[in-house]
Amino acid sequence: MKALLFLGVALTPGVLFAHDEAKGKPITVTGTVVDTGCYITHGSKGPDHAVCAAACAKNGVPLAILDGSGKLYVPIAADHKNQNAKLTPYIEKQVKVSGTLLEKGGVTGIAIKTVEPAE
Repeated sequence: MKALLFLGVALTPGVLFAHDEAKGKPITVTGTVVDTGCYITHGSKGPDHAVCAAACAKNGVPLAILDGSGKLYVPIAADHKNQNAKLTPYIEKQVKVSGTLLEKGGVTGIAIKTVEPAE
């Protein structure tokens, strides 16, 4: 009985937090890492905005990838972790991001697998 109870308690978190892997098509995006607050509110971006963007990210404002056409890719937390940690080193810099494209309700997201500086 104790073994059964232990097994039930041990498996509960896995069942509660288990999700299927993000379903979408593989994609690689090249763009600039921007903070969503300043970019969406008043179009702020670029090297002159890096200090502000870093402060915003530190305070929890989500970062995103802005491609050359103006499309904004919101990082999706497929691993249940804050995606800012992956993007913070590249604030207001060009990156190449690979992952899974996810779109819903007019929002374009990317479940990030890799991030590297763009060449």
